[in-house]
Amino acid sequence: MVGNNILLIGFMGVGKGRLARELAERTGFYAIDTDDLIESFENRKIKKIFRDDGEAVFRTLEQKTATWLERYVTNTIISTGGGFFVVKNLREIGTVVFLQSAFEPIVDKIMNHPKAKKKIKKRPLFQDTDQAKLLFEKRQPLYASCADITINVEGKSTEDIAGEIMGKVEGVFVTPSIA
Repeated sequence: MVGNNILLIGFMGVGKGRLARELAERTGFYAIDTDDLIESFENRKIKKIFRDDGEAVFRTLEQKTATWLERYVTNTIISTGGGFFVVKNLREIGTVVFLQSAFEPIVDKIMNHPKAKKKIKKRPLFQDTDQAKLLFEKRQPLYASCADITINVEGKSTEDIAGEIMGKVEGVFVTPSIA
């Protein structure tokens, strides 16, 4: 197992961040988010990077983050942005878990969230639902092709999904010792 990390991939809004926190709680691993890392490295929000510099610059920042993760990060649950799966060294970072769902449940979850406006606003590629659906359809087979494990998350609780993942990656979770 490279880096003893678990990378959660899937479409925006599928629940990668929430699941990473649940897995971290169960395993003693740290949970980090690639979008948070990029915002920290750049000292600005993702939507501002997209607005000021464009998607190509953002994808370059994702690759920079992937290289850093591969070199320096172990024993970590990594939630990724929806397009992070295209980095060149994805599998060198750790075990890749694709969180699969149909588009409609994702939209429903985002739209019915108490902070729906904020959730939509922070996702530059989700501003137009029709365009987001086209992107979703394009990405689904790509996510599946680069995943080591695929988990269908529809209708399941975060706790149930975490249990399913832990069962499939048995032996990965060796509680790290902190010196």
